[in-house]
Amino acid sequence: MAFNKRVKIKTILDQHPIGSEITLMGWVRTKRSNKNVSFIALNDGSIITNYQVVADPNVIAEDVLKKCTTGACLKVTGTVVESQGAGQASELNAKSIEVLGEADPEKYPLQPKKHSLEFLREIAHLRMRTNTFGAVFRVRHALAFAVNKYFNDKGFFYIHTPIITASDAEGAGETFKVTTLDIANPPRSEDGSVDFKQDFFEREANLTVSGQLEGELAALALSEIYTFGPTFRAENSNTTRHLAEFWMIEPEMAFYDAEDNADLAEDFLKYLINYALTNCQEDLKFLENRLLDEEKSKPVDQRSEMRLIEKLKFVAENDFVRITYTEAIEILKRSKPNQKKKFQFLIEEWGADLQSEHERYLVEKHFKKPVILTDYPKEIKSFYMRQNEDGKTVAAMDILFPGIGEIIGGSQREERMELLVSRMEELNIPTDEMWWFLDTRRFGSTPHSGFGLGFERMVQFVTGMGNIRDVIAFPRTPGNAEF
Repeated sequence: MAFNKRVKIKTILDQHPIGSEITLMGWVRTKRSNKNVSFIALNDGSIITNYQVVADPNVIAEDVLKKCTTGACLKVTGTVVESQGAGQASELNAKSIEVLGEADPEKYPLQPKKHSLEFLREIAHLRMRTNTFGAVFRVRHALAFAVNKYFNDKGFFYIHTPIITASDAEGAGETFKVTTLDIANPPRSEDGSVDFKQDFFEREANLTVSGQLEGELAALALSEIYTFGPTFRAENSNTTRHLAEFWMIEPEMAFYDAEDNADLAEDFLKYLINYALTNCQEDLKFLENRLLDEEKSKPVDQRSEMRLIEKLKFVAENDFVRITYTEAIEILKRSKPNQKKKFQFLIEEWGADLQSEHERYLVEKHFKKPVILTDYPKEIKSFYMRQNEDGKTVAAMDILFPGIGEIIGGSQREERMELLVSRMEELNIPTDEMWWFLDTRRFGSTPHSGFGLGFERMVQFVTGMGNIRDVIAFPRTPGNAEF
């Protein structure tokens, strides 16, 4: 069958090898026929553009052409010729067509019409065959490649931190348990509690919520590292911003303070956006047009002020605004939505935990630029963040994006043993279980920093997709572990 002789549609469109005999393989998007000829639009996923195959019924048997229905998979051999129609420079005159896989047109759910995103989530095993999801996942691939390229080119080392762990880096307790015990009848200790000594790891274990703590261990030996892997939160949330399984990018750097950390994060985000703008032009243009079409049904005041590509360029080309949490609170307290009680969570005093509506107000209404917020109250941040000299705040940093809210969270880490231990004791975090983490402060401690970027939120921002479930191939959410 010579599958290795296949030519990708992207290659043909890049090179236009007029006169060459080639073999294409792909899936039928549409077919239209008249008495003299059939026109088959073929797509192989290499590019958003379909490629036109011209099939003469005097050359291709009628029974074969009947099977060339939407969704069918074909192998087509023919000659590349200049296109007679508009919109494409070349097309393929078919000499032979082999149907590799049929698709019953009465049952195939992806017909050539517009399907809702909700419907496509129900058939996530097929939705990548649509233009929208083909574009999203090609962009996702490009961004994932750019992540590794960025850090590799900067001399960072890629560390694979554990997916199964006994620690909860965020302290939220929203973890998925990992066990081999019979959950219907687990072994019990004398006090009636589950006897985890009989479990596989001989202790409680869970799926990781973050690779940060282990990442710190590596950074305090290799200087600059990053992790990029799946993380899990058992948060019972059905919003457009939350997943139970998602991917996190977490660099950790020795010899970086809070300002170094913010500089790296801003540079990293701009690099990713520029990489997508350079390498995903066709897909981004399609997604921009999809978004414009979607927004036609919205009231004018709810439509985006910028087109997708314009917004990406704006973020990539402008410095992010940097303000402290304290400055942000004052802006929010004086804001019209707060004074007119339009915020769901009113800002009344310093110490409030900012919600998405506050973050988006700062970015979209007040500054109209991405914002780096620093120096949060220590009471609303994690135990490992470095305490500032005022005793009230920590050297934390969140980066806020339009349409998304928080996209990066990070901090300078607390490298001082006594302050870290006292903060852990305040929060009832058992220091004896975290002995390994404390050893890094005990032996050769140094100032160090890091941050986490939720990869799906980044893909959401770059593609303009409104729901985080539409930027991961098989979303895991409450009540949904299909496919």
